[in-house]
Amino acid sequence: MMRKYRFLAPVTFVIVALIVTACGGAAGTGEAPEATEEAAAGIPMCGDEAAGELPDLGGRDVIIAVENAYPPFNMIDEATNEGKGWDYDTGREICARLNCNPVFTEAAWDGIFPAMAAGEYDVLFDGVTYTAERDETVDFSCAYVRYGQVLLVRGDEERFSTPDEFQADASLIAATQLGTTNEIIAHEFVGVDRVQSFEDFGLAVQAVLSGDADAVVIDAIAAIGFMNENPGQLKTIEPGITSDEQLALVFPPGSDLIAPFNAALNAMAADGTLEEINTKWFNPE
Repeated sequence: MMRKYRFLAPVTFVIVALIVTACGGAAGTGEAPEATEEAAAGIPMCGDEAAGELPDLGGRDVIIAVENAYPPFNMIDEATNEGKGWDYDTGREICARLNCNPVFTEAAWDGIFPAMAAGEYDVLFDGVTYTAERDETVDFSCAYVRYGQVLLVRGDEERFSTPDEFQADASLIAATQLGTTNEIIAHEFVGVDRVQSFEDFGLAVQAVLSGDADAVVIDAIAAIGFMNENPGQLKTIEPGITSDEQLALVFPPGSDLIAPFNAALNAMAADGTLEEINTKWFNPE
C-alpha cells in the first residue's frame, strides 16, 4: 500500500516489531491470511504529494467523529474527563493550519459508515482502515500510516507463542470488535465459531484480561494503546497476522473538506509535525 516512508521512519521500528509480511494462506492452513490486492494497491500516503498553499476555512466548525474508546487514537483522560489521543492532537493541528474549529463528537462505531455516507459528521477519525468496499460509500483522505493486525494477549500467556499455534488449537477463542476489518480477518484466521465480537475493543480487551477470550485480533497500533493503558498486563504475539493495511480519515462522499485536509496532512508530513504526533502516540511507553 505505501510506497514511501517519509514521515514514518521514527515509528517504523515500533510497527515492524509488531508486524511482518504475512505468508499467503487461508484459515485452517496454519498460515496467516494473505494481504488483499486492494490493501497492496491502497491509496496515496500523506507526504507523497508536495505541500501547497493551505486554504482558509474561515473559522468553520468541523464535526469530528470519534469513539473515545480506542487508544491511542481517542480516549477519555480519567484525570480531566477530556478527550485525548492521536485524533485530538491531529484534528487540532489540522484546524490550526486551516483556520477551522474542531468539534469532537462521540459516536458509536456501529452504523458509523451509513452515518458518514449521510453526512451526519464532517469527518471520522478513529483509526479507520481503508478498504475498496468502504470507498464505495464514503471518501478517504490520504493515508497517514500503514500497519498490520496482531494477536494481543495476556502478559502471562504461555499456552501459545505464535499465531500458528493459536490457530491450531480449536479451544482458543479470539475476541475483536463488531463490524471491523479485524472481525473479517479473525473469521478468516480461525473461523466464525471461534470469534467473539464486542461493541468496542475495550470490551474485547477486558474479555481477554478476564479469561473469557484468549487473544484480541486488533491493529498493531491500537495494541500499543491498550498495552499502555494496561501496563504489564498485555503483550503481542509475533509475527503479525496481516500487513500492508492503511489508516485514513473518512468523509461524506464529495466533501469539500477532503482537499483542505489532505493539503494540511501533506504539509504536516513535509515539516515533520505528523512524524512527531505519530511518534508520540504510536510508540509504546
